[in-house]
Amino acid sequence: MIRIVAVGRIKMRSLREASEEYERRIRRFARFQLLEVPDRDPQAEGQSLLAAARGEPLVALDVQGDAWDSPAFARFLGQHASPCFLVGGPDGLSQEALEGAALRLSLSPLTFPHELARLILTEQIYRGLTILKGHPYHR
Repeated sequence: MIRIVAVGRIKMRSLREASEEYERRIRRFARFQLLEVPDRDPQAEGQSLLAAARGEPLVALDVQGDAWDSPAFARFLGQHASPCFLVGGPDGLSQEALEGAALRLSLSPLTFPHELARLILTEQIYRGLTILKGHPYHR
């Protein structure tokens, strides 16, 4: 099962609908779960994220993390049956959440709003699964 544990809800309707569309697409290829924790101070968010996280490996989205291309991300998904991705809120992830993760992944050297980062992550999970299955979406 692939999991995303994220701070807060996506408020912008267009981003929320796009994210939900990719979540539906992901479910065609893999079991998927999205958990949302309340948007609070980063320390409390970090504790909530870690408490809700289930899966191995635990992957924190972090602009300072490792940058992969889509084929490398697909290989990662193919090698791990139950990754869990942590997506922080407007202030990013707490140090506790970063240290609790086995890996840190950067979606880009650019900084994105957390809601957009979540959409990008769901799209990349879907893209990675299509690469693994030889589906034409990724071309």
